Amino acid sequence: MHLDAAKRFPRIFIDLANNLSDAQLWGLAVLALAYSIFRFAEAYGLWFEHRWGEWIAALSGGIYVPVEIYELTRSISAVKVAALVLNTLVVGYMCFLLMQRRPGDDIPPG
Repeated sequence: MHLDAAKRFPRIFIDLANNLSDAQLWGLAVLALAYSIFRFAEAYGLWFEHRWGEWIAALSGGIYVPVEIYELTRSISAVKVAALVLNTLVVGYMCFLLMQRRPGDDIPPG
């Protein structure tokens, strides 16, 4: 990735990786697996237009909005503004979809 190991941020990750125990590595692996399963479930729910997938997308996207606002209070940049605007649009669209659908819309008949 063309990162200089002597620089600040790569050095932080190298030092952290050197100090991890096997149990901590397994814990991180389990967390990464759980996160990927959660995101796969969200993608599955959105792909097949399930209401619960829309809820997951709205809530998981909405979690980041306060953090993005906080970051903008620290310093303003075009990337931070774009991230906030894009995320707000996605969360707003998911909320719009949730308001448009009736509670039983994704339950198959029979």
